[in-house]
Amino acid sequence: MIVYNTTYTMPVHDARDFVIWVSQSMLPRVSENGILTAPRMLRILSHHDQETECFSLQFETESSATLHRWYTQQGATLRQELTKMFDGRVVGFSTIMEEIEN
Repeated sequence: MIVYNTTYTMPVHDARDFVIWVSQSMLPRVSENGILTAPRMLRILSHHDQETECFSLQFETESSATLHRWYTQQGATLRQELTKMFDGRVVGFSTIMEEIEN
């Protein structure tokens, strides 16, 4: 299983709007096609800058190829929408992780 994590940083004054957009727009749209599953949004507590907030969005998917297919079909469009909506004030970086079976 692949875990797809994106960590976002933004000014504190944008955090509420970001959470609303993710909850009401992004997550429902991502869940429509079933390619990414088990969505989780987390606030990063180890972040100590008082002027910004950080969040992590995590999803699971079956393979890197499946993730790539989702990104080309939907992810790139969502990223563009986020950039346009927040005028570049929300930035993120993604990490692709593979679960190790015990």
